[in-house]
Amino acid sequence: MFPTRSTLRRAGVVTGLTAAGVLAAAGSAFAHVTVHPESYAKGATDGVLTFRVPNEEDTASTTKVQVFLPTDHPVLGVLVTPEEGWTAKVTTTKLKTPIKTDDGTITDAVSEITWSGGRIRSGEYEDFDVAFGQLPDDTGQLAFKTLQTYSDGNVVRWIETPQAGQEEPENPAPTLKLVAAPAPTSAKSGAGQAVSASASDSTARGLGIAGLVVGVLGLGAAAFVLVRARGSRSSS
Repeated sequence: MFPTRSTLRRAGVVTGLTAAGVLAAAGSAFAHVTVHPESYAKGATDGVLTFRVPNEEDTASTTKVQVFLPTDHPVLGVLVTPEEGWTAKVTTTKLKTPIKTDDGTITDAVSEITWSGGRIRSGEYEDFDVAFGQLPDDTGQLAFKTLQTYSDGNVVRWIETPQAGQEEPENPAPTLKLVAAPAPTSAKSGAGQAVSASASDSTARGLGIAGLVVGVLGLGAAAFVLVRARGSRSSS
């Protein structure tokens, strides 16, 4: 009796600690500044990045958010969506290596966006949307280092870049994964599939007709044999 109760009690404690750990991890992750979606195709065009900024202080509000865009792998054609109560300031910088596009050579890119004048209170978050014209295609990820300023003067620096195979740092920068774009299906391949499907349909129809012909011939032969047999009996 008692050993059983002791075992159940220990199991309950372990379960409770595990649940608490999971909730703590989830809460910690939620407290981070993040970018959404988590991934995009390399070289993707005409999309939107959303920077989600939660308030992790109980006694202060977030009053300023600074997001730094990488310039070694620049994001082109950046536009900021107006957020109610917030003023956005966009800073551009000269690129060390100009980028040639179909629309011409680009020599400048956005390096920083600062939102101020608003307020994110305890237990709340704010989404800041940024549209882009094109993402780079020569890297596997983009880290957007971010500074989060509170009304009490405290500044949280989300600037640590996560490394593959290592634990997440204490103050990770919002990181966007860039993945290979799916290979397009060629028109020739589609045409080949269509021809194959058409040939299969024709074969099936041909076999069906042949089956009907054989069936009709079989019925005709059976009828002939039956009539002949009756004629033989009548003669006898």
